[in-house]
Amino acid sequence: MAIGNNIGENIKKRRTKMGLSQEDFAQKSGVKYTTLTKIESGVIKTPSVIMVEKIAKALGVSIEDLLK
Repeated sequence: MAIGNNIGENIKKRRTKMGLSQEDFAQKSGVKYTTLTKIESGVIKTPSVIMVEKIAKALGVSIEDLLK
């Protein structure tokens, strides 16, 4: 499974659909702004399960939904 290829894009799509800036979403999710930007841009290709769990919870989706 190619997790790193899509997860950042999926997070960004869902975040923008909610109308949240990266900064607002970082605060909502409890993930550092710099970490979030690196995940969305693909610098961090395989974020930790804890990070993905925080992001998924803030987006109201499952971890599996972010990996699709």
